[in-house]
Amino acid sequence: MTPNPSFSVVGKRVVVVGAARSGVAAAQLLVRRGAAVVLTDAKERVDAEHELRSAGVTLELGGHRSETLHGADLIVLSPGVPLTQPQIAAAKASGVPVIGELELASRWLRGRIIAITGTKGKSTTTTLTGRMLDEAGYDVLVGGNIGNALSAQVDQSTERTIHVIETSSFQLQTTETFHPWIAVLLNFSPDHLDHHADLSEYAAAKARIFANQTVDDWAVLNADDRASQALAQDARSRVFEFTLHRELVNGVVARDHAIVLRRGGEDDEVLVPLSSVRLLGDHLLSDVCAAAAAASLAGVGGEAMTRAVEGFSGLEHALEPVTEIGGVSFVNDSKATNIESALRAIESFDDDVVVILGGRFKGGNFADLRDALVARHAQIVAIGEAAPLVHRALDATVRVHDGGSDMARAVRVAFSVAPPGGTVLLAPACSSFDMFRDYAQRGRTFKQEVMKLGEEWLATNEQ
Repeated sequence: MTPNPSFSVVGKRVVVVGAARSGVAAAQLLVRRGAAVVLTDAKERVDAEHELRSAGVTLELGGHRSETLHGADLIVLSPGVPLTQPQIAAAKASGVPVIGELELASRWLRGRIIAITGTKGKSTTTTLTGRMLDEAGYDVLVGGNIGNALSAQVDQSTERTIHVIETSSFQLQTTETFHPWIAVLLNFSPDHLDHHADLSEYAAAKARIFANQTVDDWAVLNADDRASQALAQDARSRVFEFTLHRELVNGVVARDHAIVLRRGGEDDEVLVPLSSVRLLGDHLLSDVCAAAAAASLAGVGGEAMTRAVEGFSGLEHALEPVTEIGGVSFVNDSKATNIESALRAIESFDDDVVVILGGRFKGGNFADLRDALVARHAQIVAIGEAAPLVHRALDATVRVHDGGSDMARAVRVAFSVAPPGGTVLLAPACSSFDMFRDYAQRGRTFKQEVMKLGEEWLATNEQ
């Protein structure tokens, strides 16, 4: 990727909105590039305050001042800060340019971009793609919506670098020139309807991953997911598909005992033996296929892919096995923050699943889980703000227990109703913000309570 030579912030007044990881990285990058930077946040205190002030960033905390935003030459939004926020919308309407942190950083990158998006599976696919490239000896940097913000990678970017970037709808929504060499769309289903105005706005944000691609670029698509195929119909890039269930003449398929590459009638090339995959569930196997597809386009061979997959047991909070207590297994899928992700998690088990479900509702329909739950003789422990919605959607067909707003209680209720040989699965289908700081804190709290329960059970049964 060639940096934009016409884009400069030297001597410009730039306001960064949001002091989370991406906003902090953007503010520091902008200072290094010669801007006068104000970082504003609604919170009264931010973790990186001393670090930011030492770097020369001016902080305005406790709210966003209209006069600061209107006086800016450029506004940079952290992911999740809505364009509709009144002060930002007013500044934009008055002519102040507004872009996101992803867009800002990408304008200065020298290396090529592999960008990965989708409603579920982004983090797993991004991590695995980066591992595959690393095993093959490429100069690779992984980040974006996970790990390091893209702004933290700019100074390390060379013409040899491949940036593997997880991109969310929040980030893509505020892009203008963002140009991936390889754009991966894993799947699409309703999500983030608490942020986006409607499903069409969410879809349009995801489709922006293809907006600036040319005929020299690649769009990697899931042949098993019609909704994501539709989003890519206007892409100018070449299409390369992956699948678990369909036949492809060209693309990456999971067949028999291996993930293989097919090239128009030539002999299949084995990329990864299925025996090397250490992840639960078909949806995670699909993520492995997507990573293999992207990596194969970048020139990675099967041996490097296999080494990467063999050494990867999954991400924390993504169908993460925790422990077994009294014959009941516990699995943490706190990253299942929407209906579709929870459905795929539930479908990863055969029978007798007790699902901890709920939190802050983001849209969708809990009734979409009904068939999978009934087929597995599942029970539900409903938690958080969404508990009444869970009861309303599922009470008629599935046993729903109350877990309240206390993970300790939810874990113990789930264990008390789980049959021997069953599984307690945290797959909330909601965000965590009613009870926790984020999905990671929710998942770790779940694991902590499971381990406490194990100690209690062991003490009781040793007496």
